[in-house]
Amino acid sequence: MLRAGHGLILCVLALLVIGVVMVQSAGLSISAERSIDLREILLGKQAALAALALLTLAFASFIPIHRLETMRGMASPALWIAAGSVALLLAVHLPGVGREVNGAKRWISFGPVGFQPSELAKWGMIIVLALYASRHVETLHRFSAGFVPPMLLVGIICALVGTEDLGTAVLIGAVSVGLLIAAGARVSHVAALIPFGAAAFIGAVVMSPYRVNRLKAFLDPFQDPQGIGYHIIQSMSAINGGGMAGRGLGNSIQKFGYLPEDTTDFIFAIVCEELGVVGAAVIVFLYAALLLCGLSIVRQTSSPFQRLLGLGVILTIGLQSLINIAVVTGSAPTKGIALPLLSAGGTGWIATAFCIGLLVSIDRTNARTLAARRLDFAQRFDSPRNATMTEFFPRPRTRPEPDPHPCLPPSAA
Repeated sequence: MLRAGHGLILCVLALLVIGVVMVQSAGLSISAERSIDLREILLGKQAALAALALLTLAFASFIPIHRLETMRGMASPALWIAAGSVALLLAVHLPGVGREVNGAKRWISFGPVGFQPSELAKWGMIIVLALYASRHVETLHRFSAGFVPPMLLVGIICALVGTEDLGTAVLIGAVSVGLLIAAGARVSHVAALIPFGAAAFIGAVVMSPYRVNRLKAFLDPFQDPQGIGYHIIQSMSAINGGGMAGRGLGNSIQKFGYLPEDTTDFIFAIVCEELGVVGAAVIVFLYAALLLCGLSIVRQTSSPFQRLLGLGVILTIGLQSLINIAVVTGSAPTKGIALPLLSAGGTGWIATAFCIGLLVSIDRTNARTLAARRLDFAQRFDSPRNATMTEFFPRPRTRPEPDPHPCLPPSAA
């Protein structure tokens, strides 16, 4: 019988397959010396990354998730994840370690191998906050003793990430606040920090001219169609050119030098152009199915840590997908946020697959718990059968036989 965890795996597999095909299609260029065939798709870099992501998901699905709750002190994963995230985000700015891509230092390179620390911090914060909140349920409603300590860590992580990637910082902050509220933090405490968060956001935008230009392009992209509005105009042109059924796989026009970042942040525009509304609907359906399967797993578990961990994974994937699609369709200012499991990238695919694997592990734990309850229920019926049956279904009281001679004395009867 298929469980919600099986549905998660099928959704991830479908998204990765579509991602490999669409990234290869979006990466085509006009060249007589280069053509893409089935062998290159199956043996290319993106296919290898997809296979690695699936192996990571399989590995995470067998992690004994309940043991993470019992690790405390120096062995606590929350301590190591928080310290590692801060160290990696600081290491990005070290000369010879951080690598600049498109004007932003978001990568750490070790020879040919590179990864994004912000992706690891984004997913790591979910585990850290889930562990903290599950262990401080009784004090989380207090401002200084329960709410401030995790928010200080969130603020440090968001500040380090936001210097180079404001969109990911906003995503981390939103998911963190949602988790703390779900764990029992007071909404009034969150509201008290909103002015500080808004001031930090406005300061980050004002201090960076390209972020101001993104806001201007969002308000009126046609005011400067060849400048700051060029990117979003090309994206909307790709979506409009696809129509209902699309131009056909590989037949996009915008990918030939017109639409920037067509394999990463704006891969959804290429999907709409080549596969049309039908293809876009399939993508949205897969994300919706993935979120519903995850929600089903969260509802079945009774562990506070596992519930918060699953909720964090669902919130991150859902908000990230929503922000990316809103940016591509011109409903939000341009941000450097990829579409999960679809946009080109190794760190994002592997980290996302790992956390979804933890959800599968929670589902396996739920299945074992349910099987144990059913076995215990069956054993109570079978040994001994009569006594257990009487315990669950007590026998009805037997009425005495009616007296055939109610008017005669007992001796006479």
